[in-house]
Amino acid sequence: MDFGLVLQTDPPASRVVDLMKLAEGNGFSHGWTFDSAVLWQEPFVIYSQILANTTKLKVGPMVTNPGTRTWEVTASTFATLNDMFGNRTVCGIGRGDSAMRVAGRKPNTLARISEAMKVIRALGRGEEADLGGGTVVRFPWIKPGAEVPVWMAAYGPKALKMTGEEADGFILQLADLYLTEYMVKAVRDAAVAAGRDPSEVRICVAAPAYVTADDSPEALAHAREQCRWFGGMVGNHVADLVGKYGAHSAAVPDELTDYIKAREGYDYSHHGRSGNPDTRFVPDEIVDRFCLIGPAEKHIEKLNALRALGVDQFALYDMHDAQEAVIDAYGTRVIPAVNA
Repeated sequence: MDFGLVLQTDPPASRVVDLMKLAEGNGFSHGWTFDSAVLWQEPFVIYSQILANTTKLKVGPMVTNPGTRTWEVTASTFATLNDMFGNRTVCGIGRGDSAMRVAGRKPNTLARISEAMKVIRALGRGEEADLGGGTVVRFPWIKPGAEVPVWMAAYGPKALKMTGEEADGFILQLADLYLTEYMVKAVRDAAVAAGRDPSEVRICVAAPAYVTADDSPEALAHAREQCRWFGGMVGNHVADLVGKYGAHSAAVPDELTDYIKAREGYDYSHHGRSGNPDTRFVPDEIVDRFCLIGPAEKHIEKLNALRALGVDQFALYDMHDAQEAVIDAYGTRVIPAVNA
């Protein structure tokens, strides 16, 4: 199993670079960041520094979107990084929940994401792509062998289907075993129906992880409070699904939608941060299901279960008060045990 580290690009950027260097030294293969231009610093500038200060780490956004940057600019940025440092980028893409809403726009449609994925992937390979209206372009400077894999974040039935049909990878932002099995199956079934080899679609589960010294009630309570923000972040997407399909629908499992009943609102100024006051509605059960908390042994147990469901990578959200400690714990105890 591969391991990724997910960070927000809070200043100073040097700390983001240092944490990514620490992660690579601890056996992580991927470095991911949020991409929301108003809330955090510009990630692609920081990727250049991360790549320059590491040797093998692959970097990318979790996730960018096709609305805040034109597609040829996104493709050119990835392709330039790859030309400078080798094929060490992954384009994670989604609807643009925080990036679009904070800027006063609606998240992107699936149709727009589909078009963008095709353009970014083709241009990143040095192929021609239609930007719309018959305008066909190609980057003349792309070297042979270049590639920009595009991984799509999804929860809803239409997005899962499109991921299986079109994406190089699937990003699932929760670590619940039942929902992982349900959604991985949906993606793989869609890939088969589209005539694809389902094993070609990489599966990445992304969630906060907090390693405690023991399983005492006090230690677990603190870990849950540090990770409760994640249920609120996922809840934004779930609220959209409930608005579209209803609170109880065969299209979306109740195991995903039931917990947002008490959700009242969301302020993006606290997005992705521990102590987020808008996530008090998230119960302990959801924190335990969606995240990885507890002693290292519990992490190893859950990661082995996720791998058995077909997960190729676990991407660790590291937004809490023990960033270095968790990276080190994974490097010394968790990753070696999982990949023994």
